[in-house]
Amino acid sequence: MQNNYNQTTTIPSPSYVCEENLLLNNLKLLKYVQDEADVNILLALKGFALKSTFDLCRKYLKGCCASGLNEALLAYEEFKGEVHTYSPAFKPSEFPQIVDISNHIVFNSFAQLDLYKDSVKPNNSLGLRINPEYSSVEVDLYNPCGVYSRLGITKDEFLKGIKSYPESLHLISGLHFHALCEQNLDVLEAVFEKFEENFGEYFQNLKWLNFGGGHHITRVDYDVEGLIKFLKNVRSKYPHLKIYLEPGEAVGWKTGYLEATVLDIVHNGIDIVILDASAECHMPDTLAMPYKAEIRGASSDASEKKYSYRLGGNTCLAGDIIGDYSFDKPLNIGDKIIFEDMIHYTMVKTTTFNGVNLPSIVLKRSDNSFQVVTNFGYNDFKSRI
Repeated sequence: MQNNYNQTTTIPSPSYVCEENLLLNNLKLLKYVQDEADVNILLALKGFALKSTFDLCRKYLKGCCASGLNEALLAYEEFKGEVHTYSPAFKPSEFPQIVDISNHIVFNSFAQLDLYKDSVKPNNSLGLRINPEYSSVEVDLYNPCGVYSRLGITKDEFLKGIKSYPESLHLISGLHFHALCEQNLDVLEAVFEKFEENFGEYFQNLKWLNFGGGHHITRVDYDVEGLIKFLKNVRSKYPHLKIYLEPGEAVGWKTGYLEATVLDIVHNGIDIVILDASAECHMPDTLAMPYKAEIRGASSDASEKKYSYRLGGNTCLAGDIIGDYSFDKPLNIGDKIIFEDMIHYTMVKTTTFNGVNLPSIVLKRSDNSFQVVTNFGYNDFKSRI
């Protein structure tokens, strides 16, 4: 890895470029919601974990939510705010360290709570993750409340858990649900209505509720004022409860891009561009779900513009295909391709398949200079295997 400050617009290729001004706009909007509604907003590291921006993020958000030990360590060491840790199941070898660095610990089952109840400390606020059994997420891969979901406790299982572990309700301080995926206020309202219907009788003995993530607050069509009104109503109804939200994509939403370079153009019935960016290594969400990245100056409709190309990565996987696009001008070797909105989720899912280097991490500062935060090389690949 290396750190340097580059005053030119020349950056390594490929690179993830996070634009500081765009991130700041998102953070200011989230802080506005947080202050107006008197709630606590955490950064979900599973969606945005760019630690080089944490000095900025901590000015606006309360802390981070983590999905396991490594994210919790990143939050504790680099963000230095509240640390809320949840995992579908905690590993015994890791749990003592999680106890030491976490403010909130959320368990996925009564059995896990019972297993670790004697290991926690007085400063740990414990909670259970609930499955409200309501969701309108269309893609099953990203639906935390889908049929047979392993995430969260259903009402029937909650009632069974109380009987099997009668002391459990005295151990917990909060309930957590996560049922949204890049959705608007209407879905949150419907989820909370179901959540309140099934579990509202337990609220009086709690200290907090966590509404999880998936709130697309920074999207241009999100009903921000409606959200504030809704949260105020919840706070008014349950004034003894702290309310937490855990957006990830809303923090990194449209804050930057992935810049790649055309290495070659081959022909096999169609023109095929080989990039130094890869769907398999750098943009796996394009393969895992029906998602097609936008390219600056291009159309995702391969027939709309004059010049059509299939874009693929530089790996041996036959299916390492980003997609078919069309352009106003022909592409040439050495041309730059900019994939829009690549900073949330896409960046945290990168891999080193085939030993392909991860994209460099670059911050575009508010003065339009570029800071190369990290370059990746052989040692980074070696350390992962």
